Amino acid sequence: MNANERKKIVKLIEPNILPNAVRIKVTVTEDENNVEETQVVEETVELIDELEVLDTVVDDDDDNEDNETDYDFSEYNKLQLIEILEETVQDTDVVKIKNKITAIKTAFTKITKEEREKEMEQFILDGGDKDSYEYNEDPLELRFKSVFNIYKENKAKYNEALEEQKNINLQQKNAILEELKQLINSEETLKKTYDEFRSLQDRWKEIGQVPAGEITNLWHNYHFLVEKFYDKVKINRELRDLDLKKNLEAKIELCEKTEELLLEKSVTKAFKLLQKYHDEWKEIGPVPQEKKDEIWERFKNTTDKINQIRREHYSKIQDEQQANYDAKLAICEKIEELLNDNIGSIGAWQKKSNDVNELFKVWKTIGPAQKKQNDEIWNRFKGSMDTFFSNKKEFFSKLKEQQLENYNRKLQLCVEAEAVLESKEWKKSTEYIKKLQEEWKKIGPVPKRHSDKIWKRFRAACDTFFKNKSEHFSGIKGVEEENLRLKRELLERIQAFEIKKERSENMEAIKAFQREWMAIGYVPMKHKDAIQNEYRKLIDGLFDKMKISENELSTMEYRSMVEGLKEDPESRDKVRRERNMLNNRITKLREEITVLENNIGFFSNSKQSEIMKAEYEKKINRAKNDLKVLEAKLKILNEQ
Repeated sequence: MNANERKKIVKLIEPNILPNAVRIKVTVTEDENNVEETQVVEETVELIDELEVLDTVVDDDDDNEDNETDYDFSEYNKLQLIEILEETVQDTDVVKIKNKITAIKTAFTKITKEEREKEMEQFILDGGDKDSYEYNEDPLELRFKSVFNIYKENKAKYNEALEEQKNINLQQKNAILEELKQLINSEETLKKTYDEFRSLQDRWKEIGQVPAGEITNLWHNYHFLVEKFYDKVKINRELRDLDLKKNLEAKIELCEKTEELLLEKSVTKAFKLLQKYHDEWKEIGPVPQEKKDEIWERFKNTTDKINQIRREHYSKIQDEQQANYDAKLAICEKIEELLNDNIGSIGAWQKKSNDVNELFKVWKTIGPAQKKQNDEIWNRFKGSMDTFFSNKKEFFSKLKEQQLENYNRKLQLCVEAEAVLESKEWKKSTEYIKKLQEEWKKIGPVPKRHSDKIWKRFRAACDTFFKNKSEHFSGIKGVEEENLRLKRELLERIQAFEIKKERSENMEAIKAFQREWMAIGYVPMKHKDAIQNEYRKLIDGLFDKMKISENELSTMEYRSMVEGLKEDPESRDKVRRERNMLNNRITKLREEITVLENNIGFFSNSKQSEIMKAEYEKKINRAKNDLKVLEAKLKILNEQ
């Protein structure tokens, strides 16, 4: 075959694009080295077909890439994290320290975010406006950013150097392609040409990464020229078989490495190594025709299994994220129910605020949902929280206005009370002062900073009036009889008073009774002690009723606490410790009651002894009341 005939054949297998449609069987007889070889151009097409399948067999879903790390800094504080970061950035190998830096930053960011949210919550609870809230970075955050910038600078330098090296590698591989072209056109002997060809292949494999946009084109050009070389020099069958055998051994080794990935616990690590092995597979040349399908199916089947494991892994993550979404949705519905409640008191607002804060704490314990859903559900929850605290702010703003109005009304009562201090029309003025006192009771609370001052002013005016009146009528029997009648009327009202649920209301009522009693002047001497004892007994009775009411509430709360222990895995030990504590306190109280009851019998019959005896009886009653509460709690505990 002459040179012109060979050139015609080369043109058939060297189009401007890859010959993925050329399937021509050519037989060439060559006198050089007395070798007659049959070359099948179809092998080139099959090799490229295999590449096209290989390019699609590996999933490339970077969106699902998880950031797994061997580092756990969840128990470290901000200062500890900064000290570790300062030590770590001393190593300029950014690839080596990348995962550790990421874990440190994630832990530090989480702490900072929680502190910022807690600070904003407290700012709002203290009455601040969310829109006016400003967060000031503390020195630790500034220190962290300064240290982290060292890593960013090192990483930027590394990336810049890497890109420069990739461009150098691209130039080196393009140079090898030019040498391959020259080698194809060389007239050297087969032995020398083949040795140079193998040297170029080794150099090609030793060169590192090239820019991503050049990989596919570069690889196709390289393998096209390799196949041209095989067609050009027509390597003898034994040498080609040896090369194919080496390629087969290399691909078998890759299959074994890939199969080991099935046991890898880290899905991300397994997938990254799989991509690396696919890149290596592309660099290995053809294998014997009879083994081609078998070895490819082995490699592809293992790849499919790894991809299936990865899909199942992310499917599980999606299920967990859906469960998180459902949990967060339930919390949103719960806080939206709170928004529909009609809250009309300070105590109710405080309770609802605690409920909202508890919901927020639970929210923070739930993992993320899918990104789109996570942002959506967070905006819904945050919107509800903002609405709640906005409503709360509006309520307290109106309350503040009401308290200011109450203050002005009480201030006017003070002025009116002071206006009658010099009046000698005692009956009319007395009724007028009492009317002012009744109006005072009906007026609600005033701003706390004015409460004591305004009350003392009003009380001083009333006390002064009744003192003047008392002095005027001092020694007048009729006045004393009138005072006796007023005190008896007051005793009837005290006796008829019903204890309310709110402790503050009860205390205000009792204080009002006491102030009114003190405002009434002297009574006849013969009735003084009896009516005073009756008054004290009724007042003490009100306090006792309040105590009983509080004890019942305490018992109810205790029952709820004990029932909550059922969910605690350590409930048995906690119940045992609680029972021992209650038994010890009950025993001590019983001993204390016995001692007090014994001591009370030693008091003599004197006025001073009667006072001491009354105090002892109060102590005994309080101790017996406490004993009843403890015994009720023990009974509740023993029922579990």
